[in-house]
Amino acid sequence: MIDPDGFRPNVGIILSNEQRRLFWGRRIGQNAWQFPQGGIRSDETPLEAMYRELEEEVGLLPEQVTVLGCTQGWLRYRLPRRFIRRRCGPICIGQKQVWFMLRVDCGESSFCLDRSEKPEFDAWRWVRYWHPLREVVYFKRHVYAQALEELAPLLYPEGTPQPEHPEESGKAAVKRHVDAPRPGGQHRAPRVVGQMRQRRR
Repeated sequence: MIDPDGFRPNVGIILSNEQRRLFWGRRIGQNAWQFPQGGIRSDETPLEAMYRELEEEVGLLPEQVTVLGCTQGWLRYRLPRRFIRRRCGPICIGQKQVWFMLRVDCGESSFCLDRSEKPEFDAWRWVRYWHPLREVVYFKRHVYAQALEELAPLLYPEGTPQPEHPEESGKAAVKRHVDAPRPGGQHRAPRVVGQMRQRRR
């Protein structure tokens, strides 16, 4: 389902634990990390799509999480030209997303990355709040910044010590709401918490 402007409706999922760390998943077969996300079907609400994607990509059920809130309106990002498939219609130029902030109410043993036939992730770990801005693929960074900034009060209400924003620390990889250039260099190998379990036949 693609809207008249060429954007595919989508949900993004930010999972947090008791220490306010965020779930960070490694895309299967790649050294690329991101939050869970997925398309909204024509017969779904964003909330319904979020719960479906949560189970498919992370293996968690609605009763194992608490929805803390979501972004207001759509947040959009455009795909680089080389990723746009122009020979099939309608043409999708990017995603428009509603982002949800969830609290995990179950143990890590409940996480299952191969619940669906086409898993999205093969490993995951917990990261600090602003860490994703330094590691997510460059063309999604401004959307991640928007979502994290809008949803931060859900984890850090007034009077709670706030995590240091990378822009405020002088070590920003991106400016708020602005696309950053493609990153260079290599990241240190991350400490992985969860690996994909072998699917039982």
